[in-house]
Amino acid sequence: MKIRFLNFIEISIIIVVILFFNIDLVLGVKPMGANYTHINTSTAPEETPQSIAAQAGNVTEINIKGFTVTQSWQGYFGNVSGTIYLADSGDNSMYNWSLASPEGEVYASTNDSIKWSSIHCFNFTATGDYSDDSSNTGNMSLYGTNLSQLESSFNIDSDDVDGVNETFNLIGTDTHDGFFTANLEFEEGECYNTRIFSDAGKGETNKFEEVLLYDSQTRSVVFASILEQDVFGFDSRSHDFEMLVLEDGHGTDVSTTPYYFYVELQ
Repeated sequence: MKIRFLNFIEISIIIVVILFFNIDLVLGVKPMGANYTHINTSTAPEETPQSIAAQAGNVTEINIKGFTVTQSWQGYFGNVSGTIYLADSGDNSMYNWSLASPEGEVYASTNDSIKWSSIHCFNFTATGDYSDDSSNTGNMSLYGTNLSQLESSFNIDSDDVDGVNETFNLIGTDTHDGFFTANLEFEEGECYNTRIFSDAGKGETNKFEEVLLYDSQTRSVVFASILEQDVFGFDSRSHDFEMLVLEDGHGTDVSTTPYYFYVELQ
C-alpha cells in the first residue's frame, strides 16, 4: 500500500552507477535507478486556535495570521552515498570507486523509463502540440508540455500562490549551477529552477538548487536536485539534497502519486 505525504520525507539513497563495456558497444553514462531507505515522515503541526472575547455592541479590529499545508507539493531530502564502478552486463565488477559524498544529481519522475537522450529544460511557454523536439535536446523544449498543461494535470489554478511558476521562478545567471544529464550539458541558469530552504530559513545561492527538466520522448516532467556535500538544510541538519515534486492533494483527492528516483554520480 502506498501512503501519500504532503510534507517532507527523508530518504537516504544507496547508489550503484554501472558503465557496461564489451568489444562491440560502450553505453554512455546516464542516470540510473536509485534504491532508498525510508527514515522518517512528518508534516507541519496543527496550530492551536486562540480566543478573543465577544461582547454585544462592540466592534473589534483584529489581524489574523495562519498557515495551511500545501496541497500541490511533496518534499524529499536526505543523503547520498554510492559507488562508481566498471562492470560487464552480468554485473561482474572489474573495478570500483567508493564515494562518501558524491557530486551529481538526484532525479525524480512519475515515469519509470525516462529516455535520458531526449532531456530538455521544461519550457513554461512550449507549444504543447508534441511535435518532434529531438533536434533540440539539451535546450529548452519547444513543443512539449507547457505550464498550463502541467498545472492542469495536478489541479493547480493559474493564480495559486504555490503553483509551478511561482515555485520554479528562477532562471538565468547565478540561479543554478551548470550540470550534465547523461551526455547533455545544461549551462548555468539555463533552466527554470528553485532553491529549497537551508538552515537560514530561505533559499540561498549555491545551496539545494532544483531544476525543472522534461523528457520529450515520453512527455515526462523530471525534477532534478543538484547534489550538495553535507550542507545544513531546512531542519538545521546536514543533507546532500532537498527537492520538491508535484502531488495533487486538492479537494477530496486522497490518491497517491508514485515517484521513481534516479541518480547520476560524478
